[in-house]
Amino acid sequence: MNANPVLLQKKYARIIEKFARKKNISIDESLDFFYHSFTYELMSKGISDMHCMSDEYLIEDLEREYSGEYINRKAI
Repeated sequence: MNANPVLLQKKYARIIEKFARKKNISIDESLDFFYHSFTYELMSKGISDMHCMSDEYLIEDLEREYSGEYINRKAI
């Protein structure tokens, strides 16, 4: 399923901002990490309806990825 592009961009912005605050990093660092993350790849391609998940769930997923917990994830 594909999400409305405008709504998806707004979701990305919320996630990037909240992730930066939670990890105490700059918005630029958060932005860079997010757009190179596996989580973003899944969301942008509509895989597993990741874009339908709550912001909090997606931020937790990013945190696991940021900490290196998802080392074995492969690009799609």
